[in-house]
Amino acid sequence: MGCRRTVGRYNRSGHIVTLTIDRPERRNSMTFETLASLRDGVLRAKAEDGVRVIVITGAGERAFCAGADLGGVRGAEIDSEAAHEARGHLADLFRTMWSAGVPTIAKVRGYALAGGLGLAMACDIVVAAESAVFGAPEVAVGLWPYMITVPLLRSMPPKIVLELMMSGRRVDTTEARRIGFVNEVVSAAELDLTVDRIAAQSPAAIRLGRSTFYRVLGSQPEEALALLQAMLSVATGTDDAKEGTAAFAEKRKPVWKDDV
Repeated sequence: MGCRRTVGRYNRSGHIVTLTIDRPERRNSMTFETLASLRDGVLRAKAEDGVRVIVITGAGERAFCAGADLGGVRGAEIDSEAAHEARGHLADLFRTMWSAGVPTIAKVRGYALAGGLGLAMACDIVVAAESAVFGAPEVAVGLWPYMITVPLLRSMPPKIVLELMMSGRRVDTTEARRIGFVNEVVSAAELDLTVDRIAAQSPAAIRLGRSTFYRVLGSQPEEALALLQAMLSVATGTDDAKEGTAAFAEKRKPVWKDDV
């Protein structure tokens, strides 16, 4: 990715940046370096012009991300203070993703477990191949999935989150879709269709709308309505809004600003 770390790949194709965890031999499990590599990639994509979507995925077919590499992070436990600080890398990654300014999409094949489940849930949208499997199995090794609590609570009802954490059980795509934390279940060959659909939309509308959506989550209704009214006024004045309404009236495909 941005710093040539060996644990991940950064690829840009048109308006789409794909960040790939590249440790298939370890089921794309995460070390502290992996987390830093992903954060570097999001920051790089945020700084580049014309990026509309950031996709996060794992190399190979077996796993999106199987969570923390317990062997790879145990060394940091020699110095407990340093290990505590290093564990903040996952929180830093979540914050960086949420402030990216463009949609983030998890493209999931195989296992998305523990921290890998949290990484997928931290994305705005989750698209899964039919073979994907999700879970938070930390309790089986005497731990608790503390750091992924926030993205899970943003993705499904609290009682479901707590039950998954306490049981450690795995969830297939049928149940994941029913619960609502997976947006779309497709064949592996169709995983990019949702990405392409979102990348084709107005960058300005997505940027302003995405930011506003998260600002009103958990807000009081009156506060939320006031913000939404203000943002609607802002949005109607953008070049993309003017182009979109003109294209609709003229029965043609809109040409968004960064396409010119």
